[in-house]
Amino acid sequence: MTIDKDDLLNSILASISRIDYIKSEDIPNIDLYMDQVTSFMEKALKSTKRYPDDKILTKTMINNYAKNDLLPPPVKKKYSKEHLLVLNFIYYFKSLLSIGDIEKLLAPITEKYFQAEGNINTTHIYDEVCAFDKERATVLQDDIKSAFEASKNSFADASEEDKDLLQFFSFICMLSLDVYVKKLLIEKLIDTVAEDSSEENQKEKAKKKK
Repeated sequence: MTIDKDDLLNSILASISRIDYIKSEDIPNIDLYMDQVTSFMEKALKSTKRYPDDKILTKTMINNYAKNDLLPPPVKKKYSKEHLLVLNFIYYFKSLLSIGDIEKLLAPITEKYFQAEGNINTTHIYDEVCAFDKERATVLQDDIKSAFEASKNSFADASEEDKDLLQFFSFICMLSLDVYVKKLLIEKLIDTVAEDSSEENQKEKAKKKK
């Protein structure tokens, strides 16, 4: 197995720099029917596909999201701009989190801010979070460079024939460990918030009984 390490790293860093997201101003301000929603999301997020035949969102997915309280129900079978913003959050979260965890994470947001009339609403939250995440791309690139350099120094005692494969495997393991640890952290944070919310609800019920 022969790997051009410099080409591999440059390709990875270039792909990160090309990562984009749907900007809130690019979403139509008119309500859309289901077919229009899936068509818009398919076109807007096609660069995130691994394979050409992959589906971004299907009707079944969207219906299940609404059924599982991840997505507020449509109004007269139409979805607003804020529905599409929530769908974007779901799309990115579902590659990492379970449906149950996504519901726990999004429920407080949609309950309080979905189509809210104040300064903070779903659009404001989406814009704020996406702007922050875009800035994280540089930090992510630096982390990947560091892991890549560390992997190049691994298996120094291996033969030249084996070194490429083992160092490639080492690089994948380093990236995987990073994702695994962050996933555990996210799940822990979600569980903590869910526990706090449950305790508050129990206290409220206790007050009403008095």
